[in-house]
Amino acid sequence: MEYNYIKALHLIFVITWFAGLFYMVRLFVYHAEAKQKEQPEQDILIKQYQLMQYRLWYIITWPSAILASIFAFWMLFFTKSGEIWLTQSWMHIKLAFVLLLYIYHGKCHQIFKQLQKNKVKHSSNFFRIWNEGATIILFAIVFLVIVKNEMSWIYGTIGILVFSILIMLGFKLYKRIRENTKEK
Repeated sequence: MEYNYIKALHLIFVITWFAGLFYMVRLFVYHAEAKQKEQPEQDILIKQYQLMQYRLWYIITWPSAILASIFAFWMLFFTKSGEIWLTQSWMHIKLAFVLLLYIYHGKCHQIFKQLQKNKVKHSSNFFRIWNEGATIILFAIVFLVIVKNEMSWIYGTIGILVFSILIMLGFKLYKRIRENTKEK
């Protein structure tokens, strides 16, 4: 019974962690676009985005990442199921994707710090593509946890690659639609 509570808390904080990452990068997009605005609108928008980023990052995203990890470690190292999972290959691959997620989170933190100083080093289009990194990691982790050993790793890898290509094609289509809308 204790295990189900730990798992539920882990899942809740994973969801809020991803929500924070998704929204944070959207705020990066808006911040980069605000940099192109005329004064005084630029200053007003950037100040607001910096405040929103700060609150989101330190009140939701970081605490969620830490709590999701605490409950994950608890499940892995202090339950019987965790002992079994640590011997299975799907868990090793999942943990590799979690490591990739922490690297993504760290890069977002680096970008966050730059934007807090109003140093915009990337375009809004870069941030739109960057936002899809978390989506790809999320899909990989969820499928690994749900299907575990039921799916061949070859098909899983091909699926992630196809999904990534579809996301990039969707981005290109969205960009084309936005450009056509601006011309009208």
